Amino acid sequence: MTPLVSIIMGSTSDLPVMEKACKFFEEMEIPFELNALSAHRTPDEVSHFARNAHLRGVKVIIAGAGMAAALPGVIAAESPLPVIGVPISGSVLDGIDATFAIMQMPPGIPVATVAINGAQNAAVLAMQIMATGDKTMQQKLIAYKSGLKQKIVKANEELARLQYKFKVDNAQ
Repeated sequence: MTPLVSIIMGSTSDLPVMEKACKFFEEMEIPFELNALSAHRTPDEVSHFARNAHLRGVKVIIAGAGMAAALPGVIAAESPLPVIGVPISGSVLDGIDATFAIMQMPPGIPVATVAINGAQNAAVLAMQIMATGDKTMQQKLIAYKSGLKQKIVKANEELARLQYKFKVDNAQ
């Protein structure tokens, strides 16, 4: 099975965040790969990966990184594939530094950026990109988003049953 998405992280300490993307792809039955590569500690390996991922059938790269967060940009500089950066908190700036590092790319080297620790949204975005040419994926996304709506409907039904002395039940 060929991976359609490559999930890359700067360190295995990023795995608790990046696992959310893995779980989404498992649920959607999207083949993916998962690797740790460091822009600073393994630059040759990052370069080789970036230049060759599309030759292996990968369609989208999700790169999580904290602090200086160079990994997504370094990959985007050498890959023709869309790159989605996931800023990871953990530094004294709680991921704000990583967010700015991923967002501030020079012209011609775009990196889509999701929220701090937003690996699940990165996975959804990757699937949306791929679904532009795949009706089966598109239908799975439609069902997924419908399920999100149903979660809120159910939550409001449960909230309506809560009883408090000063709670006013109102129609929206």
